[in-house]
Amino acid sequence: MKLILASGSPRRRELLAQAGIEYIVEPADIEETTTETLPARVVEDLSRQKALAVSKNHPGQVVLAADTVVAFDDKILGKPVDEDDAFEMLTELSGRTHQVYTGVTIVYTDRSVKTFSECTEVTMYPNSPEAIRSYIASGEPMDKAGAYGIQGLGSVLVERINGDYNNVVGLPLAKVYRELK
Repeated sequence: MKLILASGSPRRRELLAQAGIEYIVEPADIEETTTETLPARVVEDLSRQKALAVSKNHPGQVVLAADTVVAFDDKILGKPVDEDDAFEMLTELSGRTHQVYTGVTIVYTDRSVKTFSECTEVTMYPNSPEAIRSYIASGEPMDKAGAYGIQGLGSVLVERINGDYNNVVGLPLAKVYRELK
């Protein structure tokens, strides 16, 4: 029996494969809305919604869903709408520390549900407007929450992290592994 991954994220697929976890991908087809406002609660709620939606189609199987957000001063930074928005986000994060939250929900074979979240602090180098514009020109930030990807070119913007690197990529892999085993 394989795990059902309720996510289309290529990064989550890579992380599960890295841990030797076999899975089948079935992204949740839901409208991602929540009444929660705190970043940890937002990601927990959205991951739970996704997992429960997909688990309805797979009784007796383990379903894993996750949701990741970037937060600065408890404000969630989504994906940039355009290059100007990406520049604004990256300028705001430059030389400062922000948080990356990932919520995870696992629906087990007995239909029990476990939801948790992980937070990692990320400190950016003070980045010049030229460095930020050069990164934006790569196109990488346009589909990333907070307008950067730590696993790609965006890694050169990051000074340090405090917490789980894989959480910033999109899944707190070690914690998920232990929960599944």
